[in-house]
Amino acid sequence: MKRQRDLSAPRQRGRLDVSYDPEAFGRFSESIAMLLGTARYLVVQTVVIIVWLALNILPPADWQFDPWGRGLVLLTLVLSLQASYAAPLILLAQNRQERRDRAAAELDRQVAERTQADTEFLAREIAGVRLALADVVTGEQLRDQLNALTTALERLEHRLDRLTSETADARPQP
Repeated sequence: MKRQRDLSAPRQRGRLDVSYDPEAFGRFSESIAMLLGTARYLVVQTVVIIVWLALNILPPADWQFDPWGRGLVLLTLVLSLQASYAAPLILLAQNRQERRDRAAAELDRQVAERTQADTEFLAREIAGVRLALADVVTGEQLRDQLNALTTALERLEHRLDRLTSETADARPQP
């Protein structure tokens, strides 16, 4: 047995350094999941199984590659292998979709918060404009005030004319 120089650290076993691009693998798993989730795939798989069964039941026993008498072991193995790879790939695709959905929901929440804040701001601004407009004189009110002033001025002018004429009458004539 070979001794290590540093006994405080555990021995490292030889590892295969397998590296892969998680994004590329995720896209690959999504493409597989999208294929396995189609009606076309189910129809093709059903046709393949029917052909497989026909080729292993109808011909003579010497020509069968997966005899019925052995319980179609090869067919079972192929379908089990397909299921053992399909399930994790589908789960990986679902996890990626869930992350995208979560990010989209977060973005939607932020947009909704901004929209609500903008709406509240605009509501306050509209209320302020309404209050400011409540103190503004309308055209009708202005006309009524001008008519009242004109009437008052006409009365004052009429009184002034009367007073002027009375004063002129009361002065002695030369």
